[in-house]
Amino acid sequence: MHIIRNYILKELIGPFLLSLLVSTMILAAGNMMQVADLIINKGVDVIYVFRLFVLMMPWLLTFTIPISVLSATLLAYGRLASDNEIIALKASGMSLYRIGAPALIAGLIMSLFCVPLNDKVLPESGYGARCLIKEIGIRNPIAMLEPGVFIKGFQDYIIFVYNIKGNKLKNIRIYQPQAGKPTRTIVAREGEVIPIPEQNIVKLKLRYGSADEALPQDPDNFYKVVFDTYYMTLNLKDAMANENIEKKPREMSIAKLRSEIKKMDKKNVNTVPLYIEIHNKLALAFSNFIFVLIGIPIAIRTHRREKSINFGFTMVLFLVYWGIMLVGVACSIRNIVPPWLGIWMANILLFIVGVFLFLRMARK
Repeated sequence: MHIIRNYILKELIGPFLLSLLVSTMILAAGNMMQVADLIINKGVDVIYVFRLFVLMMPWLLTFTIPISVLSATLLAYGRLASDNEIIALKASGMSLYRIGAPALIAGLIMSLFCVPLNDKVLPESGYGARCLIKEIGIRNPIAMLEPGVFIKGFQDYIIFVYNIKGNKLKNIRIYQPQAGKPTRTIVAREGEVIPIPEQNIVKLKLRYGSADEALPQDPDNFYKVVFDTYYMTLNLKDAMANENIEKKPREMSIAKLRSEIKKMDKKNVNTVPLYIEIHNKLALAFSNFIFVLIGIPIAIRTHRREKSINFGFTMVLFLVYWGIMLVGVACSIRNIVPPWLGIWMANILLFIVGVFLFLRMARK
């Protein structure tokens, strides 16, 4: 029995590591263009970019580990079935339960491993990434600017830039909302970012535009000033300080989320999003076991050993799982079902299907 167990585990480890590497690289590739832009066009230090990339890895692993577990199960048991080794093991008196036990136990262990990953590591890395982005913004303010996006990271101002090349800006719109007063607007045809990191400020040199200025006798109203050159100073210290960055629900541990729920309940605030985040961390972790359970009978039935076909099966099953989970999230937000049921819906449905297929395959 130990020989068979070790043999099956060996068949699982190789595909798992290969799939983990490939799937992580595929998902990471989507961020590589942004990383290259930070280094090449915006002059961000490579060390900061590397730290940011490392902090993003736990988020990628949240998805790539379940994908790799499912892919490894399909590849390993598909290979065993295509080489008639499953038939040979059954002929020697082993049931499908014993043949599948090593993978099921490994899937359960992987699920238990992913619980602290989703609960502790992922929230801290996500929060750390946001803090690092703020730090990058202080040292390289141009890195905060994206063309065609409203930038709200600068205190008191909302900035919109149509075109950015290096530290040169084209077609700039700057808005300064004021409580109980009209919003001040500054428009410029072009501009330049001049960072002064040692003073935690950034200067904007704007060219060829107009600015709203308050009337001396009536500060609540503005008059329009047309300029050739206009300088603005943006204070980064208060807006960018890490201590002012509040954690989002996905950046909180389960214990912190429960504490927030108690506080919000006292204020009669809707806590459904917090409950969704708690169950999301656990449901994604235990999806590993679910994928092993449903993957074994599918792999044996299809008799496929080709990596490309099995990886295709993997993506289809994962997309089905994710689609069901998104439906459950939507139902939870609309209070159609309780948060625990909405988030665990995908696990429950695939568990039922997996048990049905496994029992049916075991009787043959």
